Amino acid sequence: MTSPFRRIRIELAYDGTDFHGWQVQAGLPTIQAALETILSGMEGSPVPVAGSGRTDAGVHALAQVAAFSIRNPIPVENLQRALNRLLPNSIRVARVAEVEPGFHPRFDATAKTYEYRIFRGEIVSPFERHYVYHYPFPLEIAAMIALAPMLEGEHDFTAFAASDSRDGKRGKNTPKSKVRRIFSSRAVLEGRHLMYRVRGSGFLKHMVRNIVGALLEAGKGNFGEADIRARLVAGCGIRPGPSVPARGLFLVGVEYGGQ
Repeated sequence: MTSPFRRIRIELAYDGTDFHGWQVQAGLPTIQAALETILSGMEGSPVPVAGSGRTDAGVHALAQVAAFSIRNPIPVENLQRALNRLLPNSIRVARVAEVEPGFHPRFDATAKTYEYRIFRGEIVSPFERHYVYHYPFPLEIAAMIALAPMLEGEHDFTAFAASDSRDGKRGKNTPKSKVRRIFSSRAVLEGRHLMYRVRGSGFLKHMVRNIVGALLEAGKGNFGEADIRARLVAGCGIRPGPSVPARGLFLVGVEYGGQ
């Protein structure tokens, strides 16, 4: 029997400054809640929205991917217009498409790319302050650039991950693996901006922010190659951190095989 539901995939960009992250939280503005409220109103019944990942409070996205199922026969072009008319201006839907019923934006993703932006100038523009980490103090940038590729490859990133509610609880479930594969990890200086770009199979909670925090410690002369390597050893017992603020982090894109 043919399902009465249509599976819809959307790509959206958002300024995370005024939101408490992606995931629904009671009484707080979130990206997921904004989408679900509007879609549920259009559908006349609750519409759960799944995202490719849960960006934290203050984190931005250039191309987040989400999906939901609806009965509404509205053409995708009209759906995109309706969503952009009803959503706050800080959230824009760039693409809408009908996809296979089983598509899941998180589980079907093959790679994600994040970028972290550090502003090195003495004075940060008020128009940029929500989108960079302002760090005008001395740094050995060459050391940061040299150490960034060490994160590439398959490693246990426990020492770079904050505790997550999705982790298995001891005695009830097997703890979820914190092994991830990083395809590329690079730090580059572009004018007064120090940019860290990382592409991987998946990321853990606060993982990118903790990696940047470790690289900053290297730039301050507090960490060396051995400190980074030690944190990539499974079972090292090193606590995550230091972390950097959320406002400099952007989800750049999500990949789905050949799509």
